[in-house]
Amino acid sequence: MVDCTGPADEARRGPRKAAQRARRTPELSEPKDLIVEIGTEEIPASFMAGALAALGEGIEKRLRAAGLGYSAVRTMGTPRRLAVLVEALAPVQPDRKIQARGPNVKAAYDENGNPTKALAGFAASQGVAPGDLTTIKTPRGEYVYAEKVVKGERTERLLPAMLADTVSSLSFPKAMRWSAFEMSFARPVHWILALYGKEPVRFRFGHIESGSTTRGHRFHSPAKAVAVGEASRYVETLREASVIVDPAERLEIIEKGLEEEARAAGGRVLADRGLLEEVTNLVEYPVVVHGRFEEEFLALPKEVVVNAMREHQRYFSVVDDKGRLVAAFITVANTRASDMGVVRRGNERVLRARLSDAKFYYEQDLKVPLTERVEELRGVVFQSRLGTSYEKVMRFTALALYIGGKTGFCEGVAGDDPAAFLADDYRVRLAAAKDSPKEYAALILGRACVLSKADLVSGVVGEFPSLQGKMGSIYASASGEPAEVAAAIYEHYMPVGASGELPASVPGAIIGMADKLDTITGCFGVGLIPSGAQDPYGLRRQALGTVAVILDKGLRVAIDELVDKALDLLAEKLTRGRDEVRRDVLDFIRERLRNQLLGRGLSHDAVEAVLSTPWFDIVDAVKRINAIEGFKEHPACPSLVTAFKRVSNILKGRRIEGRGPDASLFETDHERRLFETGRRLAPVIEEHRRKGEYKALFEALASVKETIDAFFDHVMVMVDDERTRNNRLLLLHSIRSLYISVADLSRLVV
Repeated sequence: MVDCTGPADEARRGPRKAAQRARRTPELSEPKDLIVEIGTEEIPASFMAGALAALGEGIEKRLRAAGLGYSAVRTMGTPRRLAVLVEALAPVQPDRKIQARGPNVKAAYDENGNPTKALAGFAASQGVAPGDLTTIKTPRGEYVYAEKVVKGERTERLLPAMLADTVSSLSFPKAMRWSAFEMSFARPVHWILALYGKEPVRFRFGHIESGSTTRGHRFHSPAKAVAVGEASRYVETLREASVIVDPAERLEIIEKGLEEEARAAGGRVLADRGLLEEVTNLVEYPVVVHGRFEEEFLALPKEVVVNAMREHQRYFSVVDDKGRLVAAFITVANTRASDMGVVRRGNERVLRARLSDAKFYYEQDLKVPLTERVEELRGVVFQSRLGTSYEKVMRFTALALYIGGKTGFCEGVAGDDPAAFLADDYRVRLAAAKDSPKEYAALILGRACVLSKADLVSGVVGEFPSLQGKMGSIYASASGEPAEVAAAIYEHYMPVGASGELPASVPGAIIGMADKLDTITGCFGVGLIPSGAQDPYGLRRQALGTVAVILDKGLRVAIDELVDKALDLLAEKLTRGRDEVRRDVLDFIRERLRNQLLGRGLSHDAVEAVLSTPWFDIVDAVKRINAIEGFKEHPACPSLVTAFKRVSNILKGRRIEGRGPDASLFETDHERRLFETGRRLAPVIEEHRRKGEYKALFEALASVKETIDAFFDHVMVMVDDERTRNNRLLLLHSIRSLYISVADLSRLVV
């Protein structure tokens, strides 16, 4: 902007106006902090991490798009607010050069090279002289261009639209609308604070207009509005209003308080990172306090007591130096009462009722043997189209026994009905099988299968669903079941998450696989296929778990055969074509396997080389991939892969008919040598493949390098003579068959 004022004008305006002008000028070049806070009703703790990440990323994306510099972006929040602080935000966009395209050169100049009216009009529209224009050749012809500098816009003018767009673009797992307003949010919005330095940034979100005030703690700072004088003072202003807005600071306060209160209670805190992060997002002003409960509740299983405190009350457990529970708990309050004893006693009273309920359920559960609960599963619907939990248990019991037989874990199961493992003579048969390890293993596996879901109808699991499997294991032990059965019941749910603990026992691993494969195949069979973020039955997690268990236990079993068996058992439930379901399930599992292998750091091309060939023996597939990773370092690998790529390209899309090449049709020694090399290598490579000696297999394959290079250097494959051409294609096909069942080496990147 050009300043057209002179000394006389300045003098007439007076010294005060001149002073204001002098103060404003340096401020324009000084970065200032930006604070944006969205004030709401209490947001669920589980929403906070995602919402703050989205808020920070949204601001950063828009600042970068606008070319505005800054030193840091910090997100902060409490249950009642989401905030982002941008530190040292530039006051103005940088100037930028732009090119504007004008008319084609032919239209811009006449035959004598003089500017036309079209050129003059374009120059005038761009505010430049015709002589300042340039010409640039493009694929569409030569055009006239104007280059000009666009002055950067002031930040304060850009922010209103930028902030309104950021806030309105936030999404949540569940959003709500309120009153008659059009906008939606996780919870109703009550205020918005937006300051750039000391100046408010005005914008609207629905009916809410941004301002320069926030609100403090609901009880400790009851004033309706708290003025924030400057963005850089935001954190301290809220601290004075009894709000610790930085989650990291709240977490640190809570961790320190937990340690102190645990010592006072005579122990240490039972580590629970998930609960710690959840509680951090439940409070604005954390106050840590411990309480006690009656020793009699320590007779309950540790998991029951811990879950009663954690799931319902968000209490932390206290343990001694040996990991045993102490009759104490720690809670994090959101207020500091004048008498914290009142807070302590109130929490003790609530917990006493919770533990009394848990004790009642547990004692009632013990009165019913686990075997008698299996029948109750007939009344529990697993999925409306896939039947009851009882039907599911019977299916995956049969599948587990099939897996056990295929892996060599067990054999010699008496009877075809999985319900036979509930028969009264089970213990007699188990004792009789002590000297027959594989029959004994089958009896353990079958018994654990049929009992694995019985705890779903127990009182404790009804109250604490996260204890499924664990309570089944406890009740199995209490009923006198073998230790292997009790362990497998607990372990078959593993792994719970992507990095969760894996089953320690083979029965637990096999039952878990069978259960997961029944769920995956069944859901695909009735059209319940994951799409996008929608995966209500956790099929991705279950497929990943299946792959992880197979690799962890080294189970040599073909996953396609297991899917076939699962489909047999689900035959009456399928609403889609069997072949289509089979293909979709195997593709789904292969994709999870691919992701897991890439996550382990294996190279993409090696993974694709194997997964594009028969991969169903997952342990063997990984062994092949590892061998390829080593083979890529072999001196012969680059040229060999190049040759195999040529083979694949020539054969691609061609239907090769015939059992093999006819040696009598060879016209050159190069054809004969390649044929003899392939014939000599075939049994060697097959023996290595059968034994899983893939390093030796690839070493043997490397010996074909010189012969195949010479073939391509001297032999034309696609000749006019059909018989010769087809015979050479058959020769290449026979060479490709040496390796294609192990890996498609043409996919390697060298």
